[in-house]
Amino acid sequence: MPPVAVSSRYLLHPTPLGDVLIVSTPDAVISCHPVYDNPGDELAALTVALRAEPSPGTTDAALQLAAQLDEYFAGDRTAFEVPLDWALVRGFTRDALEAVARIPFGETAGYGEVAVMAGHARAARAVGTACATTPFSIVVPVHRVIRADGSIGEYGGHPETKRFLLDLESHVLEREQAGRAV
Repeated sequence: MPPVAVSSRYLLHPTPLGDVLIVSTPDAVISCHPVYDNPGDELAALTVALRAEPSPGTTDAALQLAAQLDEYFAGDRTAFEVPLDWALVRGFTRDALEAVARIPFGETAGYGEVAVMAGHARAARAVGTACATTPFSIVVPVHRVIRADGSIGEYGGHPETKRFLLDLESHVLEREQAGRAV
């Protein structure tokens, strides 16, 4: 937990997946997740973690991420360039998520491969935990991390979301390759 209360704002941004909850300070994104049920549940958990309740509203960081999400879902963005506030992520979880962030657009890596990338070759299960608890869904592409047998896994109990994101990236790459072939 952060040592002091963090003042933040939140907005629900519509995407093809449904609303994405973006929580941010004026300078950086603290959390970004698709909302499947009640956003109040996620906000309650963040209130505890941040030691302060996020207020409705926007920040420059949230607006920047919302625009980049729109570009990503339109197939016009392959990497996010938004400042992230890593205060809720420590230790191996941060190492693992930073390794995940290096997986190229449209590619996948196994949990074991990410463990090696994070400098802990025997920590594949811990990579799974890091992916499941990431505060930065989509932006840190945990959807690109798959099981050793090649199956995609759960994605927080929503494998359809993971499949959608992987298919989106695959289609963007196919479109780019087709455009180069012309």
